[in-house]
Order: sequence, then C-alpha cells, then structure tokens
Amino acid sequence: MTKTAAAKPVSVRILDKEFLVNCPDNERDDLLASAEFLNTKMREIRDSGKVVGIDRIAVMAALNMAHDLLGHRDSGKDLQLSIGARIRTLQEKIELALNKGNQMEL
Repeated sequence: MTKTAAAKPVSVRILDKEFLVNCPDNERDDLLASAEFLNTKMREIRDSGKVVGIDRIAVMAALNMAHDLLGHRDSGKDLQLSIGARIRTLQEKIELALNKGNQMEL
C-alpha cells in the first residue's frame, strides 16, 4: 500500500479574498498556479464591467475555462485523426514502393 502525502492548508487569494485549501505538499505549486490563473481570469471578467457579483464572476470564469479546456481536447482529437491519416498514407506509399522493388527483382 502506498502512502499519500498528508494534506496541509494552503492560503490562496482570489479577488482579494483569502481561501484555505487542503492540499498535499507535492501539489502545492500546482494549486498556487491554478489559483493565480483563476484570479487573473476573474479579475478580467470583473474589470470588463459586464458581470457583477463574485458568484456570477466565478461561474463565468469557470464556464470560460471549461470552454477552453474542451476546445483543446477537441483539437487534440483532430490532431490525432490527422496524424493517423498521414501515417496510413505513408504506409501505403511504403508498401507500394516495396512491392515495386519486389517486382523488379523477379
């Protein structure tokens, strides 16, 4: 059985409010980076003046980040399909070249 790192409270500031979040030591840097990213996104939304209230700002930030995440996931699938098609094309070309080489030897 593996031991998991003990979670310790880490203080993060988002829109000038402090939050204590339990986090294992080995994930502390990721938590702080995530909190800073969220803080930046929420400040951008707040400063645009289009959304009022911390709850609404948080929901808009979450929706924007989820949209970006899903967009990257979908673009990764497109890239995989494109690479797969290119590999198949290269395999066909190699097989044709090998077949032509075998025919010349006969």
